[in-house]
Amino acid sequence: MNTSTQRLNVVLVHGGFVDGSGWQGVYDALKADGFNVAVVQNPTLSLAGDVAATHQVIESLTGPVVLVGHSYGGAVITEAGTHEQVAALAYITAFAPDAGESVATLIANPAPGAPVPPILPPVNGFLALDRDKFADSFAGDLPEAEARFMADSQVPWGLDALNGPVTEPAWRTKPSWYLVAGDDRMIPPPAQRAMAERIGAKTVEVPGASHSVYLSQSAATADLIKQAARG
Repeated sequence: MNTSTQRLNVVLVHGGFVDGSGWQGVYDALKADGFNVAVVQNPTLSLAGDVAATHQVIESLTGPVVLVGHSYGGAVITEAGTHEQVAALAYITAFAPDAGESVATLIANPAPGAPVPPILPPVNGFLALDRDKFADSFAGDLPEAEARFMADSQVPWGLDALNGPVTEPAWRTKPSWYLVAGDDRMIPPPAQRAMAERIGAKTVEVPGASHSVYLSQSAATADLIKQAARG
């Protein structure tokens, strides 16, 4: 790794229903290669709140940042990524909204035959996944015990986060990379490919990977982030 890359920061932004601890494998791989890595703990109450949390982490660092988002975290980095320290964006099986779009608008009209995430009706303004269907939809390539723990420890996802519209998409001015999970049952792979193409991202696909590709394929996820750093 060259000296300029060694100084580069990576900020990891998790998605809905989970927290930042899932990034540990990616964190370890990047740290071993000399990157300075920080993990955002999104409240997932609102898009604005998660953008503020992300900006706080970015501003705690010195120098350029590769901003990485998984799933709903893609909406967060799309809005937060206009920050002047952000040099590149990396979407990990993530939503990449345009101006005026939200995760809710992107999932409003699923393609015929596409798997439908088992999101339960909201309770007090928060969403959760059906625990009995969590493994199949979110973590199909993880060990059963790990998937069960994720189901039982999931973080409620606020409707204001789901419905929060992007105002100025960072991918219009920042170079982007996208990791497609080939067997994702939360965001269908065709939708991922379409979003990656729309934002002009350099794209890598991991066949057979679930929505939890950042856990099951942490090395491939870290490799994509390294590509963004080199880019």
